[in-house]
Amino acid sequence: MSMYIKPYPRYHRHPVHNWGSVESDIHVPLDVIVENDSYVIEMIVPGLEPEELEIEIVDKTIDIQGEFKAPEEDTKFLRKERPSGRFRRVVRLPKMLDMEKSEANLKNGILSLRVPVAEEALPRTIKIKAK
Repeated sequence: MSMYIKPYPRYHRHPVHNWGSVESDIHVPLDVIVENDSYVIEMIVPGLEPEELEIEIVDKTIDIQGEFKAPEEDTKFLRKERPSGRFRRVVRLPKMLDMEKSEANLKNGILSLRVPVAEEALPRTIKIKAK
């Protein structure tokens, strides 16, 4: 199952200037895994469907948003611990990202997003010619 990754123009949001992340009131845990030439973000989003998540990638920044639906207003709880409402996580990575080759999957409540490093950000080897 693939998810839509929506690009957004640079003027749309202010960039995040640190390694941390921007969050909403609802904390949704995530891991950032470094692989050879890509990053893998795994986020716990139980009960959400792919169409309830929005992923935007620009330059070095990944913005993931979604919403946990609130129960019916007339629902009476003995105990309520699960969050409801919108959440947002913005993570800035150290290298430029290749949005076009990114892939997202949702399985068993875990969002897995693989984002390759952009070709221009990869190190180059230059051969020296003797004259």
